[in-house]
Amino acid sequence: MTTALRPPGPRRRYPGEFTVALARDPIGFLTRLARDHGDVAAFTMAGQPMLFVNHPDLVREVLVTKQRSFYKGRGLERAKRLLGEGLLTSEGEFHRRQRRLAQPAFHRQRVAAYGDVMAAYAARTGERWRHGATLDVADEMMRLTLAIVGKTLFDADVEGEAREIGEALTESFMSFTYAVLPFGELLDRLPLPPTIRFNRARARLDATIYRMIDERRRSGADRGDLLSMLLLATDAEGDGTAMSDEQLRDEAMTIFLAGHETTSNLMTWTWYLLSQHPDAERRVHAEVDAVLGPPAERASDTGRPRLLGADDLPRLPYTRMVLAESMRLYPPAWIIGRRAIEEVEVGGYTIAPRTIVLMCQYIGHRDARWFPDPERFDPERWTPEAAAARPKYSYYPFGGGARACIGEQFAWMEGTLLLATLAHRWRLRLALGHPVALQPIITLRPKFGMQMIVEERRMRDAGRAV
Repeated sequence: MTTALRPPGPRRRYPGEFTVALARDPIGFLTRLARDHGDVAAFTMAGQPMLFVNHPDLVREVLVTKQRSFYKGRGLERAKRLLGEGLLTSEGEFHRRQRRLAQPAFHRQRVAAYGDVMAAYAARTGERWRHGATLDVADEMMRLTLAIVGKTLFDADVEGEAREIGEALTESFMSFTYAVLPFGELLDRLPLPPTIRFNRARARLDATIYRMIDERRRSGADRGDLLSMLLLATDAEGDGTAMSDEQLRDEAMTIFLAGHETTSNLMTWTWYLLSQHPDAERRVHAEVDAVLGPPAERASDTGRPRLLGADDLPRLPYTRMVLAESMRLYPPAWIIGRRAIEEVEVGGYTIAPRTIVLMCQYIGHRDARWFPDPERFDPERWTPEAAAARPKYSYYPFGGGARACIGEQFAWMEGTLLLATLAHRWRLRLALGHPVALQPIITLRPKFGMQMIVEERRMRDAGRAV
């Protein structure tokens, strides 16, 4: 390397300062770094070099143009405790092989075929709701998206296990609170209560995954879903072998969990934002009513609107814009980490091997250079013209490069169909006094859930919506 520049950064005032700050309030700590040091800030935690970058060009360097100089960061390395060597955590040629085997399940035509299941499950959820009831919408969306990923990708009914799975997933995720800290691995070796709870939670999740795999192996049926593809797939571009049982478990666990957790959070934050912005909510209702017709006049009406499907997506552009703006303000995947495996130059600075590079979508998506008045909820930011005028990596809710989320199109379709299906019949209002706060663990969850009151729409509302 010819470059000798060292990136700027804060000066430590006392031992452990940055470690404690990042553990207590990671978003606040990184926000202060961006405010005080600009687009690049270096710091050290217990001897571990760290770098925070906050510019689209730098994000592109790390995720795309120089991606081969980086592996996954500390958080996802520790996620192997739960996910094994799945798509989210594996590296190098092994990751490329696994992605080739799983990719057919996410081709555009196959994803479109999942649309009917998504809309049907959303409608079924709406049938359970009652006018005036107070629900934890975070739980409702978790249950719904879990059922959808179970059915579409594994042809399995897991809705009855949703509460247990959700609790196990929460316990697992909480164990990653200290994942980016240098001493985190030591805690795994001690019989501490969090470690015991994590091991119990992993066993509960494994029970569901292995049951689905065992049932499919015994039946021998090819149902055309992801699980069948994984069981039958061979790597034609590689060594021609199929997945081992352990690889199959890891991929199934990764897609099963990642495939519902992020969409669940997206939907929860979207309902909250619509409850705070009635003009946007009315536009969603008007758009859905134009596709499905007005909502029923009375709750007792027996007529049912047709179910939405993939063919309806082009007629729901504003609904998709609402989701895009929701992911700007509350990106379910709120931070990305990479670890340099060699000396590499980023933004004109020399980055040493082992350096952890952090990129925070939550902060980058609120950058006033790309999003004026960034705290304002404004779906009009996502007209094709407005989106094209911004740098690509000013907005990256699905990551980027070779490690971009394999299920991005699945998520867009699911979010649009779920929001449109439920909004056709219901509007949601935040319960009086319910606190709304962030819980930035692996994903960006609402810390206290999302207690909301459901209100059934009537035909007389359609005129106001228009």
